[in-house]
Amino acid sequence: MLENYFPILLFILIGLAVGVVPMAFGWLFGPNRPYSEKLSPYECGFEAFEDARMKFDVRYYLVAILFILFDLEIAFLFPWAVVLNEIGLFGFLAMVVFLGILVIGFIYEWTKGALEWD
Repeated sequence: MLENYFPILLFILIGLAVGVVPMAFGWLFGPNRPYSEKLSPYECGFEAFEDARMKFDVRYYLVAILFILFDLEIAFLFPWAVVLNEIGLFGFLAMVVFLGILVIGFIYEWTKGALEWD
């Protein structure tokens, strides 16, 4: 019975090896030449002028949520387009309803000004 789990164990071990071996190889054989600019936490060209825990504008989060929403729309469209011939008219109408709901949400966000970046 345990021999049935051997491929899973082998897959986990190979996955860990693919992730850990290159990191260990780089850590062991990579150059280690630290200097002050390399070790500084800010690499944008100037020193930090505010606390790292400052509040962000809600528009950043809103744009991220909108991106996820419309990215998921595309993620659902690809498999639907592949099997469109098999699912027929019902599948087509279901996707039209799905896209209609997303378009209504997009129009709502547009009219509320969520897509405006000041």
